[in-house]
Amino acid sequence: MSDFNSEFWSWFISAIALGGIVWLLVLLQVNLKGAKLSKGDEAKPTGHVWDENIEELNTPLPRWWLYMFYITIVFGLVYLALYPGLGTYSGMLGWSSVSEYETEVAKADAEYGPLYEKFMGEDLAVLAANDDAMATGERLYLNYCSVCHGSDAGGAKGFPNLRDSDWLYGGEPETIKTTIMYGRTGAMPAWKDALGGDEGVAQVAEYVQQLAGRDVDAGLAEAGKAKFDTFCVACHTAEGTGNTAMGAPNLTDNIWLYGGTSKAIKQSIAMGRAGIMPPHAEFLGEAKVHILAAYVYSLSQGK
Repeated sequence: MSDFNSEFWSWFISAIALGGIVWLLVLLQVNLKGAKLSKGDEAKPTGHVWDENIEELNTPLPRWWLYMFYITIVFGLVYLALYPGLGTYSGMLGWSSVSEYETEVAKADAEYGPLYEKFMGEDLAVLAANDDAMATGERLYLNYCSVCHGSDAGGAKGFPNLRDSDWLYGGEPETIKTTIMYGRTGAMPAWKDALGGDEGVAQVAEYVQQLAGRDVDAGLAEAGKAKFDTFCVACHTAEGTGNTAMGAPNLTDNIWLYGGTSKAIKQSIAMGRAGIMPPHAEFLGEAKVHILAAYVYSLSQGK
């Protein structure tokens, strides 16, 4: 509610909420009019008949039902006064889902924080062999990482496999921790125009596949090498082994983040790629990230 870019929407929602309550009151009064009986009077037909002999009478609502109706309307008004519900109005109690969440997180951190903090002093490689810590790390992984990398950490198209030894930014324990803490932003620029169109893309794609040990068209690969040496070596190195400082992948290991088919490789070269690993430091805190990094490292060690 607080993210409206115009006061109009705040007033619009408030008008609908309060107008709905007013309409209910009007509707109730209109339907009660003419349905009142004096003491001793009998209900009279309204003129509505169904199935030939079922008549609608002007019998008034039971008092208990009527009072319950009024009570719900009063309850709605009191609720809207105390809690958010009228546009940007935050309510007299100042409650919000954000504050409720932050309170729950603070309570959980106070209760479970010491369980994570006790592992902070341990070296990540040593921690990776601690079964208790890794059981905790697995739960953290399943909660926060499995959506992208898979419950088995095998990755998916655009999301790295965490079980192999192929690392864009390096697989050392501290490097993994840095990646989780602060995130990564990878960018492969589009090269179609610089390479001279589809033909140049096809040539470089052929050479890249040759680097990965595949059987390729020698003529295309040779032409592609000339272009690779001009445009690609700055990131992927002359040998194609990549550069972890820049997150440039190794092209010689036949592991492909966005697919290893000839078509997928050409698309990567022609259109470029952009990958983002979000930072988790503020969200999880260093103590949890420390255990999580040790767990991810243990996966690549076959544990």
